[in-house]
Amino acid sequence: MSIMRVALVALLLSLPSVAFGDPAEEANAVVDRWAAVFSANDVAAIVSLYAPDAVVLGTVSPTIAQGTEAIRTYFSRLSGSGSKVAIGERRTIVVNDAAVASAGFYDFTTIRDGQPVSNPSRFTFLVIKRDGQWLIAHHHSSFRPKPVQ
Repeated sequence: MSIMRVALVALLLSLPSVAFGDPAEEANAVVDRWAAVFSANDVAAIVSLYAPDAVVLGTVSPTIAQGTEAIRTYFSRLSGSGSKVAIGERRTIVVNDAAVASAGFYDFTTIRDGQPVSNPSRFTFLVIKRDGQWLIAHHHSSFRPKPVQ
């Protein structure tokens, strides 16, 4: 009997460990990953973070992008652009174990005429857990208004 216990313990120790964070941590990790791949100008990686039926209301788009191909088209100008994004202040609301909303501010830096140009903006993300994977289901972005004087 003790040989079986030792074998069972050895088997359990040899299995890969899986870290489970709380929904807010896991969803925020997706938003942080989004910023990293955006700044890397990696269109394929950014598109992979969205659910197949996701909706994007982009900062510079007059239309709604829904679905993988529309989202890929929206982000296609990112490739090789040198654009970057830095997330600033953010608030996170756990809707339930499979849905998290995140809202906040980010600053885009684009290159115009060889010079960096800052575009302060704001965002909302709805990140959902589908089939064990956290994905962006909704993303809204718009330019941040200047403070009223």
